[in-house]
Amino acid sequence: MARQATAVRSSGGVRKPARRPESSIQKLLKNPKVPFAVALLFADAVLVFLIIAYVPYTKIDWDAYMSQVSGFLGGERDYSKLKGDTGPLVYPAGFLYIYSAIQYITGGEVYPAQILFGFLYVVNLGLVLFIYLKTDVLPWWALCLLSMSKRVHSIFVLRLFNDCFATTLLHAAMVLFLYKKWHLGLIIFSGAVSVKMNVLLYAPPLLILLLKAMDIFGVITSLAGAALVQILLGLPFILSHPMAYVSRAFNLGRVFIHFWSVNFKFVPEPVFISRGFALFLLAAHLILLAIFAHYRWCRHEGGMFSLLHSRLVQLKLKIGYLSSFPLKQFNNFNSNFRILTTEHIVTTMFIGNFIGIVCARSLHYQFYSWYFYSLPYLLWRTPFPVWLRLILFAAVEICWNIYPSNIYSSLLLLAAHLTILRGLWSAQPDYPYTDNKSANFRKDS
Repeated sequence: MARQATAVRSSGGVRKPARRPESSIQKLLKNPKVPFAVALLFADAVLVFLIIAYVPYTKIDWDAYMSQVSGFLGGERDYSKLKGDTGPLVYPAGFLYIYSAIQYITGGEVYPAQILFGFLYVVNLGLVLFIYLKTDVLPWWALCLLSMSKRVHSIFVLRLFNDCFATTLLHAAMVLFLYKKWHLGLIIFSGAVSVKMNVLLYAPPLLILLLKAMDIFGVITSLAGAALVQILLGLPFILSHPMAYVSRAFNLGRVFIHFWSVNFKFVPEPVFISRGFALFLLAAHLILLAIFAHYRWCRHEGGMFSLLHSRLVQLKLKIGYLSSFPLKQFNNFNSNFRILTTEHIVTTMFIGNFIGIVCARSLHYQFYSWYFYSLPYLLWRTPFPVWLRLILFAAVEICWNIYPSNIYSSLLLLAAHLTILRGLWSAQPDYPYTDNKSANFRKDS
């Protein structure tokens, strides 16, 4: 058989070398938004360090963090005895390791810690800008919105909350997901959960994506890797006082103080802290997730139950292939999964997290970092005109900068959240796979 040609002949009879396909990095660098994003990142970095230099720092949780870390470094492994001036330690073990390293580097001093968090802010913004450039949903000028939050700057460099590390690790995991590095991404995702459990709000949509992108074996192994991270990080505490660690670090039933909540301030405090209100919000959360999963995220697969059924059928077929055919054919069968688009991955994860935010009983000021960086993306996924998107963005930002929050600010915040959610529901779901739908149809027919 003749060797396949590696060059093409032009009309003049001269051979020209075949062009190599562009890598994703080369395509990204050709994006005209890249220079603007780089300039924005540099400008925000300058702003961050000006804030550190000239805006007074206000201690909130720093002393508590350092007290909890000091107890851990002193040899205490009973989670119920690790406390600070704001109360007991309620974060998983990853928090302790990170803040132990920070204490070692900074000596427990605030100013060098602010410098460290300033670099963390820049890294996080760089990851977010990379996600936005990969999806290419926003116009170039709207990327400015990612640097326009007074509250988020404060959370990172004037408060030093652990939410900053959880958010950065989450965005790093999302970058890996965009490159289909699901197993490694799940490990980083689990690391984010080990800093603060709010990252679990992304878990339901992420599970849907895993089922679409991999077979059941792949899903199980990736989740097992994530679970192994939690076990290894918590091992010193699990071996010594397992019940204290699990009950403290993964307490899903915590009741937050009504005064500090940014949302639902219009709800009377007895109702706010009641079990009935918590169950109502949990039910709303689960119902909204199920509706979006069935009618939006899995629409092109025939719905959520159809997706689950197809994966179970594929699992049975794989077991049959494994027992009846050579391993090579089994591996070929294993590679028939289609690749998800970056837009579908980001949209699904951001909406799933946003649903959790809408249904959260209590949102404290530092919790804004949980979803602020998704707001511009979500707004541009709605069918709203640009002016309404900007008004909604401004309304949310204003609500998060009113201190203390009040009945009217929390009502405005809820109205803005529900409006955005309504817009996301009314948007037409995109085709979730990288193959062309019309070409697929022709091939199948």
